[in-house]
Amino acid sequence: MACDRHAALVAAALCGLALVGCEREARRFQTPPSPAAGIGATQMGSLRAGPAAAPPQSASAAASSVASGVAANTARDNPFEDNAWSVAQGKRLYRWYNCNGCHANGGGDKGPALMDAHWIYGGQPAQIVATILEGRPNGMPSFAGRIPEDQVWQIAAYVRSMSGQLRTDVAPSRGDSLSPGPPEGRRDRLPIEGGPPGAAQK
Repeated sequence: MACDRHAALVAAALCGLALVGCEREARRFQTPPSPAAGIGATQMGSLRAGPAAAPPQSASAAASSVASGVAANTARDNPFEDNAWSVAQGKRLYRWYNCNGCHANGGGDKGPALMDAHWIYGGQPAQIVATILEGRPNGMPSFAGRIPEDQVWQIAAYVRSMSGQLRTDVAPSRGDSLSPGPPEGRRDRLPIEGGPPGAAQK
């Protein structure tokens, strides 16, 4: 009888320790300040998709602006990449804004693939955000002023999860529709290749 009570106390103590040892993800229910300040410095040149831009700079001024902007912004982290809810929101927004119309489910279609290791304009968070906001030649439109910046960062976080760049406990673990590959939370991390000239890769 005493042994049973002792075993029950030990079992209850172990359960209590197990519950205390579990770490829950911190959920932010208010949007953190946008890290997008200064993103415009990463523009790749005077050619810009979308609405008319400011008059073009000289070639040398544009080159120095691109080099300094990319160097400063490639190191900027995306605060949404540490939050599973925000990445799941990015996945939902990816479909809502019809990103899958050109990039399919990440495997590429009219637009380039987002699941591989080759990134034409760089695969760091700030570079992806710059691509979404500014657009790129040959088909990528500018979404600046059309999508709130916090949603752009959430989409960028989801896009990086497609090539396994996020932690597995943050990346979506299942899709709500047919998927061409394993869930983002189960993908191998691919090295990112390419990017604009002079861009440092992590």
